[in-house]
Amino acid sequence: MDTNLPVSSQPRVVIVGCGFGGLRLAQQLRKAPVQVVVIDRNNYHNFQPLLYQVATGALEADSIAYPIRKIFTGQKNFFYRMADVQRIDSASNTVVTSVGDIRYDYLVLATGSLTNFFGLESIERNAMQIKSIPNALNLRSFIFQNFEKALLTEDPAEKQALLNIVVVGGGPTGVEISGSLAEMRRSVLPKDYPELNLKNMQVYLVEAGPALLGPMSKASQDDAKRYMDELGVRVLLNTSIKRYEDSRAYYSDTDFIRTENLVWAAGVNGAEVPGLPVEAITRNKRITVNSWNQVPGLPNVFAIGDVAFMTTDDMPKGLPMLAPVAQQHADQLAANLQRLLRGESPQDFKYFNKGSMAIVSRNKAVVDLPKDVHFRGFFGWLTWLFVHLMTLVGFRNKVVALIDWAFSYFSTDQALRLIIRPFSRKDMKDDQGKKSAEHRTATTEYNPTPPAIQV
Repeated sequence: MDTNLPVSSQPRVVIVGCGFGGLRLAQQLRKAPVQVVVIDRNNYHNFQPLLYQVATGALEADSIAYPIRKIFTGQKNFFYRMADVQRIDSASNTVVTSVGDIRYDYLVLATGSLTNFFGLESIERNAMQIKSIPNALNLRSFIFQNFEKALLTEDPAEKQALLNIVVVGGGPTGVEISGSLAEMRRSVLPKDYPELNLKNMQVYLVEAGPALLGPMSKASQDDAKRYMDELGVRVLLNTSIKRYEDSRAYYSDTDFIRTENLVWAAGVNGAEVPGLPVEAITRNKRITVNSWNQVPGLPNVFAIGDVAFMTTDDMPKGLPMLAPVAQQHADQLAANLQRLLRGESPQDFKYFNKGSMAIVSRNKAVVDLPKDVHFRGFFGWLTWLFVHLMTLVGFRNKVVALIDWAFSYFSTDQALRLIIRPFSRKDMKDDQGKKSAEHRTATTEYNPTPPAIQV
């Protein structure tokens, strides 16, 4: 029991997940009279907004990841356990993990989100995604492996499929990776593959809605579309990919785009954990919380960040799944936990919208700030770089990212086009089969309603 955690007279706060919300909460509790225990399946914090740059060779993986234990060096009330969370037993105030049971006095779920395939099984089986560092490295290897294959084939249809890249989802991730790939096609790939006619390579961005960057302003949407057109990205709006098989991405029963490279960035679900009351799980598998992030019916269980579904008068459909929301949740919850320890009433959460931004390519970005302030272009690009650089965890990561960006900018090159870990669709299917087996085991043993179990 408790996986060798030290016995303490202080209340134990267990935080599941060390993303933006979990990391911030643990830091904010450094001086609180509590024992802080963080559980995460990875021993590093992953800066997800820059995963697409790992996938396209602009940054190496260790530039956007930072060891959890190193982050909290010197925080005496902090403890970390590397584990998969299997379920919550609220009756005994216990988290059941792959390395043993961990008791809690207060539990905070900061598990983030998972890719939402909307029940499209052929896409889930065969498409690439960008939700983790392994995903990004696999995508990078897969794309460059396909270029190597394109050099060897004489079949025009097969060569076209190997060169074409289809990105599904017109949100920030889809826009950013499409722009990066188009820039590579123009400035980088011709140097590496002079034998290929890269004019035949097409980058498609497919969006089911009427505009790119749906949550952003009309000005940002129009600017992003114009930038995509300038880069030669083929944008298909009001279009959905319905299935993906035999190297064909179908957007109707008969119409398709021939491609070996389908990148799914179309949506996310909350990464909920088995053991919560069924009524607490709402749309997109997010966990319903009240105005101080408490899960209804469980007074000592809280959820923050992407997995938490909190509504406000201004946002009746729920707060957006963004890093600033997770960080503000963490700040408020840290204060509220200390109020509860003092016997005081918690205060309601108030969201401060700091704005949103998306980069398209070199010198091209869009930024929306409160009070309808919008700007774009080079100044928007500099703003995006500065904000993301400052948000990276660790001085070394900031320096390495800045050097890599400067090199790429002045040389119009990306040096990290390495196939270090070859990847195939068989690897993807084997991995998904393993996860499905784990899912069936966990849900059969612990919960009759199959929820997502990844954390």
